Amino acid sequence: MPPGSRFETTPTRSGDQGVHVGEQRYWLQTLGCPKNRVDSDKLDGVLAADGFIPASSPDTADLVVVNTCAFIEAARQESIEVILDLDRRRHAGSRLVVTGCMAERYGDELAHALPEVDLVAGFGVSLVARPTSAPVTLRRRGAVTGQTTTARSFDLLELPRPPTRASWAYLKAAEGCDRACGFCAIPSFRGPQRSRTMRDLIAEAETLVAGDGNSPGVKEIVIVAQDLASYGRDRSTRRQQRLEGDPQDVRGVVGLVEAVSAIAPRTRLLYLYPSSLTDPLVDAILATGVPYFDLSLQHVSRPLMARMRRWGDKDRFLDRIERIRRLDDKATFRSSFILGYPGETEADHDQLLEFLLEAELDWAGFFLFSAEEGTLAYDLPDQVDPGLALERLRECTELQDRTTAERRDRLVGQRRSVLVDAVGVGRTVHEAPEIDGVVRVPGSLGVGSISEMTIVESLGVDVVAVPVGAARDTAGPWALPVGAL
Repeated sequence: MPPGSRFETTPTRSGDQGVHVGEQRYWLQTLGCPKNRVDSDKLDGVLAADGFIPASSPDTADLVVVNTCAFIEAARQESIEVILDLDRRRHAGSRLVVTGCMAERYGDELAHALPEVDLVAGFGVSLVARPTSAPVTLRRRGAVTGQTTTARSFDLLELPRPPTRASWAYLKAAEGCDRACGFCAIPSFRGPQRSRTMRDLIAEAETLVAGDGNSPGVKEIVIVAQDLASYGRDRSTRRQQRLEGDPQDVRGVVGLVEAVSAIAPRTRLLYLYPSSLTDPLVDAILATGVPYFDLSLQHVSRPLMARMRRWGDKDRFLDRIERIRRLDDKATFRSSFILGYPGETEADHDQLLEFLLEAELDWAGFFLFSAEEGTLAYDLPDQVDPGLALERLRECTELQDRTTAERRDRLVGQRRSVLVDAVGVGRTVHEAPEIDGVVRVPGSLGVGSISEMTIVESLGVDVVAVPVGAARDTAGPWALPVGAL
């Protein structure tokens, strides 16, 4: 999970669906980034095929599954806390299974450290396999063994997606990453980049938008990958494309964006490496009508970026942002930054503060450096005192909070199309789902509808909107305290 994403705790497909004699119920808790959410959606389909139905709560489930995050220490700690909490809540006779990034990265340690867990299952390993009598000899890479099985049961990336009742959905374009950023351990347990075929992604997008008898279809597709701008490069040889019958891949991410935007009313991209933000890609994003740029910057000081094994610096980033805003003054920018990376000086920090002032990003996330075993930065010299790093993080956060509030204030009086995600809650093109603020709208608007609305008030990160020409209803959902929705 790249810095900038929330650590999400999401119960997936919960809800009692009646009494089914003989059927087993499951509860699936998802932690981490949008890519994990897609994995959980697919695990829903696997469990349904195994005869399980969703439970109304973990207390009533026969199978309790935690899809964990292992990106940084805070994410791992949250995963462990959730596992222990669910163990306390589950009923006698139920099984507790841990899957996802922590299971893949720390399978052996996890199995020994958490005897409460019945099964540790890495990527693509059956969640319902029974423990064997063999000793636990789990590996760092590949499928876990011993408690589970040495063979993968399925390819999670290529599994079909069950329908969704939400107004939007993530579309996972690739797995893994080929970059070697100094702070990131993701390639060690997610592996090198592996892109899905354009053909399969288009088919999934069409299915999500079309819906079925229980789903009206999504209005927004959010394309995600660890390094989305590099989509298709691992499959870029024309010979491979001919063999697979998928010649559209030659256009890479630009072709993917154009194809999906021809299907979905809204198309949004998450996690773009800044050096790969080419002019054709910028043009393709702007052409979707969702000028949202999630750029993974991490810092702006050139010497520190070199230590991070990252491309770019303050001037390059500012120039690119300015050029995009000249093309579309509605362009929205999100990024993420690491504070306290080894060797970070006060001069480096001052450059970051200057950048935040000049760039006026709409959204930004700030994270403390986490020393990850197996990465370049794990034992680099010149480690930054944690207290100093925290002080720098707070300074950046306070500055960015003011900038975000000011940019939200500027929306007041403007008209925007608003997609209603839930009763009283919507989003314009400026807000990515689950990450940014929301738009508070009248509760009478139908979920999944898109309406032209006027922004009438700013409430920090959230804004209030009413249909164009409508009088503001003071009894609307915006009358609730901030954070109540």
